[in-house]
Amino acid sequence: MADDGVIKFNCNWSEEHLSITVPHELKLWRDKMHQLKLIGEYEHVQIGYGNISIKVDEGILISGTQTGNIYPIKSSDFALITDYDMENNQVTCKGKIKASAESLTHAAVYDADKSVKAIIHVHNKELWDRLIDKMPTSDRTVPYGTAKMANEIKRLFSKTNVTQEKIIIMGGHDEGIIVFGKNLDEAGEVLLKYF
Repeated sequence: MADDGVIKFNCNWSEEHLSITVPHELKLWRDKMHQLKLIGEYEHVQIGYGNISIKVDEGILISGTQTGNIYPIKSSDFALITDYDMENNQVTCKGKIKASAESLTHAAVYDADKSVKAIIHVHNKELWDRLIDKMPTSDRTVPYGTAKMANEIKRLFSKTNVTQEKIIIMGGHDEGIIVFGKNLDEAGEVLLKYF
């Protein structure tokens, strides 16, 4: 858990105001996840967990790294990923904060299924314990936020029914769960169905 929230990719970050508007719906869903304690902070180690993103014409709009403790979330707590390179473990982003440590994982899901436009990544031990290996589950040896995880996401999309289930249990990331959909409402409903 002490490894949670640590950026494991090369981050090319431009500190600047976002040139696009962060939709109210994105902030609303993120704050709903915070209220349910699915996004938050492990207070004893002061490390944030969970993140949310949407696919936009300009790239991927994602909550910033270590913003789990912030409530309510603000537009300045989001970053725009404008480019990424899985093979070279690199993310290019801009905003007042760096993109989430899970940026490559989000990018891999968007790449794997072009109909996906929203992703929510949460932590919940009880749900994780209940669903691991029953729902599409990533290899337990693959760490979060890495190019290896991006490749694992591709494997899940090609070898499992993840497209129908719209949920991934992160085997190598205790408590980590990803849900996705064509919009935030669909992704949120997938999660709430299990929660």
